[in-house]
Amino acid sequence: MSAASPIPYHPSVEQPRTDEDDIHAQMLATFAKIQNTTFEDYGRAVRGVHAKAHGLLVGCLEVLDDLPPTLAQGLFATPGSYEAVLRLSTNPGDILDDSVSTPRGLALKIIGVEGERLEGAEGTTQDFVMANAPAFTAPDDAAFLKSLKLLAATTDTPQVFKKAFSAVLRGVETVLESLGTKSPTLISLGGHPETHILGETFYSQVPLRWGDYVAKVALAPVSPELTALTGASLTVNGKPDGLREAVTGFFAEHEGVWELRAQLRTDEETMPVEDAAKPWPEKQSPYVAVARLTVPRQDAWSEDKVRRIDDGFAFNPWHALAAHRPLGSIMRARRAAYPASAGFRAEHSGCPIHEPGGSRLSN
Repeated sequence: MSAASPIPYHPSVEQPRTDEDDIHAQMLATFAKIQNTTFEDYGRAVRGVHAKAHGLLVGCLEVLDDLPPTLAQGLFATPGSYEAVLRLSTNPGDILDDSVSTPRGLALKIIGVEGERLEGAEGTTQDFVMANAPAFTAPDDAAFLKSLKLLAATTDTPQVFKKAFSAVLRGVETVLESLGTKSPTLISLGGHPETHILGETFYSQVPLRWGDYVAKVALAPVSPELTALTGASLTVNGKPDGLREAVTGFFAEHEGVWELRAQLRTDEETMPVEDAAKPWPEKQSPYVAVARLTVPRQDAWSEDKVRRIDDGFAFNPWHALAAHRPLGSIMRARRAAYPASAGFRAEHSGCPIHEPGGSRLSN
């Protein structure tokens, strides 16, 4: 097999550990601690992570024509158009001012997807949950649990201290980046650069089945108005919801276009399935466009969208076709944690969490 040939999927690519059930139980208890704390603080239930949304968008995903057979898999096997919902967020489980600068996320829900589904995956949606770094901050669920417990311990810390800590971390991270390196730990704790969220490229970070193969996915901005925002500074001091205001201002004037891209697994050593913290080398297997996502001008934030999308939907990579089964330790942990988080919101808010049906969502 040549280096460029994708490796066929086989169940043996996953190697679950014997302690994962215990790790998952501790994770559920930690998420419950975070959500109970924020429920007491806000009087309403929010997500255990990525609690704060900065934009709620509706667009159209078009699968590209003439994809090569290795990429024309699952949802992408044939050309077609689908309605898509996007939720932009940042990663803490509490609602913070945007001057506490943390990593960004983008959850994508594709609606009306037909085909064999994963066990327990109701409806006709395909979800991709992404963040703005090519690899996850922890290699596996056990390591992530340690950082999650730290987040739980600091959830009730007054914002004034988080803001000051974030400013210090951003200064240190700026120095590191001037030396040609980055610290995912500093970034995750509040040292993310103060840049425009719409210029980011978002990555699944961890792999999934790509039909007969295995891949990671990314969503990259391609329209000139979006690419102009990549790395662009955005001052949010004195603007608690500065990222949301920036997203709303952009979509009041412009449409946005992204490419959904796939990176096929071509090397067992350099592209592990179980080590989520190791980025797959793009020189060995570049991300290749498989679909185009267009989001027209619209109101990116409204009471109606908050009710229908932010409160009413759960974004979960296990809402998926069998052809896009999530893989690896982090994804297995999400299978346990995400429904529990959504269930807490449903129980405490009185708003049932549901998958969108066949009717189209309005802007």
